[in-house]
Formats: sequence, C-alpha cells, structure tokens
Amino acid sequence: MEDISFLIPLLLTIGGLVIGALLKSLLKHSRIPYTVGLFAIGLALGLLNRTGVFDFWPNLTEAVDSVANIHPDLILYLFLPILIFDAAYELNLHIFKKTLANATLLAVPGLIICMLLTGALLVTVGHVVPGFGSWTWPFALMFGALISATDPVAVVALLHELKTSKRFSTLVDAESLLNDGTGIVCFMLFFGAYAGTGDSASTSPVLEFIQVVSISTVLGFLLARIVLWFITRINSEEMIQNSVIILSAYLTFILSQYYLGVSGVIALLVFGLTITYVGKPRLKPQVNTFMESFWELLTYIANTLIFILVGIVIAEKVDFSWSSFAILLLIYVCLNLFRFAMIMLLYPLMKRMGYGLSKRESVILTWGGLRGALGMTLALMVSYTPAIPEDIRSQILFFTAGIVTLTLCVNATTTRWLLNKLGLIQVPSARLMMDYGIKSSIRENSEKYLERLEKREALAGSNWKKVSKYLTEVPQDPPHTPGTHAVLTEIRLRVLDREKATCRTIYDEGIIKPMSFRRLMNSLDELYDHDGTYPLNYRNSIFRYCHRTAILNKLRKRSFLQDTMSFYFRERIASIYDLGRGFIIIQKEDLKLLEELQTSDLLSKEQKHVLDTLRQEVSHNIQEMESLINELAESFPRAYRHALTQKSIRMLLSNERRQIRQLISNGILSEKDAEPLFESIDERADKLNRFQNTTTGTVLRHLLKTSKEKQ
Repeated sequence: MEDISFLIPLLLTIGGLVIGALLKSLLKHSRIPYTVGLFAIGLALGLLNRTGVFDFWPNLTEAVDSVANIHPDLILYLFLPILIFDAAYELNLHIFKKTLANATLLAVPGLIICMLLTGALLVTVGHVVPGFGSWTWPFALMFGALISATDPVAVVALLHELKTSKRFSTLVDAESLLNDGTGIVCFMLFFGAYAGTGDSASTSPVLEFIQVVSISTVLGFLLARIVLWFITRINSEEMIQNSVIILSAYLTFILSQYYLGVSGVIALLVFGLTITYVGKPRLKPQVNTFMESFWELLTYIANTLIFILVGIVIAEKVDFSWSSFAILLLIYVCLNLFRFAMIMLLYPLMKRMGYGLSKRESVILTWGGLRGALGMTLALMVSYTPAIPEDIRSQILFFTAGIVTLTLCVNATTTRWLLNKLGLIQVPSARLMMDYGIKSSIRENSEKYLERLEKREALAGSNWKKVSKYLTEVPQDPPHTPGTHAVLTEIRLRVLDREKATCRTIYDEGIIKPMSFRRLMNSLDELYDHDGTYPLNYRNSIFRYCHRTAILNKLRKRSFLQDTMSFYFRERIASIYDLGRGFIIIQKEDLKLLEELQTSDLLSKEQKHVLDTLRQEVSHNIQEMESLINELAESFPRAYRHALTQKSIRMLLSNERRQIRQLISNGILSEKDAEPLFESIDERADKLNRFQNTTTGTVLRHLLKTSKEKQ
C-alpha cells in the first residue's frame, strides 16, 4: 500500500472538523456543551486506540499516536494566538473597562492565593502519602500556577453557548484571559530553572513578574499601533488588511513568548484590545465585517480541533492508579474550595468595584473556573523536561489531565443547571411580554396569509392540513403582567438597541466620522449600564463634549482673536457639528420606533402611556442639540460653513454608495463590477480625511500670515 503518512495531519484536521460538524448538529438542542462533547470524543478515540481496537487499521493507529505525541509548543503557538486574539477582539471595551478592576483582582492576587494554597496542599500530601515524597515547594508551586489559572479556551467557549449576562460573562472572560497570562508567568518563574530558560533565583519573583507583565503590555500596544498605522495607509481590500492583522497577531505572540521570554498571552491581549478600541472605528466597515466572520470561523476550527486533541492526549499519555485517583479527587475538591475561599476573601472589594458582584454570581464564578487546553499544554511541557524527576512529571500530567477532565465533565455540564437554579438567566417579565407580543403578531400574520393562500386557485390541490402544521407555534402567555416601570425600562432598552443599529448604519454609510461613531456608541454603553432605569436624555458625555465651545465664545469676543480663533477651531466645530447631526438622526429614528410601538399591538392601552414619557425624553435631546448647533452657526460662521461643506461631501459619497448597493440588489451590477466603484468612493473619502488631518499645518501658516499682516 502506498505510504500516506505525509497526509496524516491533513486527514486528521478534516476528520476532526467533520466530527465537530456532526456533533454540533446532534447537540444543537442538548444541554451538553459542544466543547464537552468534543472532549469526550477525543477521550474515546484515545482509549480505543490505547486498548488496540484500531490495530486492524495501521494508518488510523499511527494518526492517533501522532496526535498523542504532539509537541506542546505546537498547541501553544498554533491555537492559542487565534483564541486569545478573538476573545480580546470580541470584548465590549466599555464593559471590559468597568470589569477590569475585578478581573485583575481575580487574575493576580486571586491566582497567587490559589497557587500558594495548592502548593501547600501538594507539599502536605508529599509528607503524608507514600509515593509522593518528591513534592518540594518549587514543584508544588509550579503545579499550583499551571492548575490555578482558568483556561480561556474552555471558559469562553462555554459562555458563548450559555448566553449569560454580558457583564458577568465579560468578567469571567476577562479573568480567564488575564489570569491565563499571569498563570503562565508564574509557571515560568519555577519551570524556567528546570527547562534552562531562566534562573528563578537570579532576581526577585515579584520584580520579574512586574517586568514581564510591563514589557508584554508595552510590546502589545506598540505593535498594535504600528499595525494600525500601516493598514490605515494602504488603500487595499479587506483580505489584505485582515491578513496583516492575522500575521501581526501571531508575530506578537511568537516575538514575546519565544524570543523575548515574556508573556505572549498578555502581549496579544493588549494587542487585540488596542486593535478593537482604536482600530475598529478607523477601518472600513467591510473590513470589520470580514474580520468578525473570519475570526469566528478560525475560532470554531481551533476550538473543534483543540478539544478533540486534548481528549486524545489525556487518554493516551496518562497512566492510571487508584492511589493517584484518590489524590486527584482530593485536589479537585480542594481547588474548588480554594477558589471559593479566594473569591470570598476578595468579595468585599469586588462588590464595590465596577459593576459589583452579587453572591449568586460569586457561586457561578467559583464553579465556572474551568481548566482546559492551556493547563494540559503546560503539563506536557513539564512531562518533556528530563531535569524534573520522572515521578513528578507523571503525577503532574495525571493530576492536570484529571482536573481538566473533571472540570469539563462535571463543572461545565452543570453550569447551565446552576445558572437556572440561581436565577441568573431568567428573562424579565417585561421582556417576556414584548417577546410574546412579537410572536403573537407573527403567528397572526402567518394565519391570515395562510387563509389567502387557501383561496388561490393555483394552489387548490394543496394539503392544507399538512401546510398548517408548519405555522409557528402558538406562543405561551407570559407568567406575570409587568408593572409600568418594568415596561418603561424594557422599552428604553429596545430604543437603545435601535439607536445602536442606526448609529452603525450611518457610520457604515459614511454619514458620520469615526470619532462621532465612537462617542455615540460610548454614550449608549453608559445608558446600557443602568438597564433602562436612566432617562433617554441622560447624555452627559455627548453634551459635555459639545458644550466645550464656551471658552471659544469668550476668546472670540476679543476682536484681535476673532478671525484666528474661528479659523483655528474650525475642525473642532466640524467635529461637534458632525456628532450633533448624527445624534439628531438617531433621535429621529427613536421617534419612529415609538410611533411604531404606538400603532402596534405589542403593548396594551395602559402600557402605551409610557411612550409619552419616552417621546418627551427624545424630543428634549433633539431640541437641545438643535439649539446648540444653531448657536455654533451664529458664533462661528466660517467654521460652521466648513462643517456644512464636509457634511455635504459625506452625504454625497453616502448617496453614491446607496445607489451602487441598489444597483447590485436589482441585479443590474455584479459584486465584482461594483468593487472599483466602491474603491473610488473610498479614495475620495480618504482624501477628505487626509485633508482634515492637515489642519494643524494650515493653522500654523495662517497664524504666521495673520501676525505678519498686523505687523
């Protein structure tokens, strides 16, 4: 038979993705997380191969053996950059900033507390249990570091499936990303001495930790800014710009982790957050859309392969013994207790910082501390290091594999049940009422359409009884009738959803500038923080920025500064005007939504009274912003005219984009033929942006010219 060993990696990848696709379909309506199913399949494949079931097919045996003997660095450098960058890229920056303090508490002092407690447990076991006498403090703390860090691969995958609160999921997500980085740093402080990559005694561990984190943070930020500077200056298609970001993500991780010996995870996390916060508004809308889809696909592929791979490695590499299993159960129970004790110790601080932390959430935070691929990768690194005693290597591999298996098979599968028990994924009654109205409206319209279909002669032979079975199900009545305040807060949230969609639309069409888009989205995030309890006219950040022209008015009244100040601040006035007009467009869309709700059957007659309150809030926003813009027109006529000119150019380009999209929709123009037309619009938009960026030089020349004339 022809040797096909060179095809094994490709065949394994294809086989893993096929298994993943089938499993995703089978578990679609199951309570078992998809990642746990993949892990179980990997375990089954490894066990079957280990017991000789696949001996009849040598190529399959060779393939599974090659997976079991995979080098840990391949997992670290191939899969981790994809998963870390995607998690950072998808983070809501506003929520992340509010949860950063709590996440840092869990990731740094929290991880160190768990590491020390775990180390103490293993040293105690070494003194008490025969066969574990080799456990010294360095080995125990090394294991404590690698096993105390929750794994972002497992945690992020679980949270995406459970649809938990965005605030809480961001906290868990951020903690897993941050303590993943700190966990590797702490692990390397002890492991480096045995692996020949460093000397843990040469410097203070605290100073080395601070140094590693600092260098990683600065490196990630600088590389992100360089990448953004480069891709915003090449007028190229989205595939090329996205390719640059992909390569840069891997470069950041490899440069920091391999060449500089600092934390690749922290560097890549900072890189991803900078790309998200600074880069997204600067990139073309189609680039952002392409990136989101592309990274979602990459993450799905990486998750699918990595959980199967970890399952196979555990089944093939780990040697089982009943005495070690008893110690494993002890470590598993203690790890959960240590994590709970750590969270309770930090709870007085955490409940007062950021969004705070409830007691119910602290229980989920404890139970949701999953371990996964990263812990296994570090354990494999230990197992391949001859300088570490053989019994320590085998025991670390066994304990890590056991903890990964138990947290994925026990904690992950019961987290949904625990969330339900604690009421953390319950839907508010007002939202249930709105959803019921929407589903009832869809059902009613479908029934009316079915009646019209039955009257058509061309469809007279249809089996209408069978057709009617395909109607959407009759929605169940909501269990409780919400109060007026609950309805008001729920509709405010719906209005904010409309605002966010409108804001993205007018930005994608080029009607507002990136700066205006970012400020508008930030103001929406501030309102989202209060869950609809704050009025819609609570827009302090927007109006505070726009009212900063008061000092300009004072300076303008000095006759010798009037022309210069008007000219100097024209770009500032243009930015305020752009923000104000975008804000007014969004508010008018709010009024349309409220009118739609007024004429719909989604609300009862009594509940519709809350719409009057919301109209007043929105109208107040429009009136105040229009008054401010009129004041700008009177105070700074030249700058206002400049702002109108810029706005007109943007509107012209936006209209051209709409025309091309309409031609594509009508089939008159193909997507391929439309590309050069869109590129032409982008070039003119870039020209406008470059013109705006040259304002500083123009201003200086104008000031020199003015001073010479006065002399």
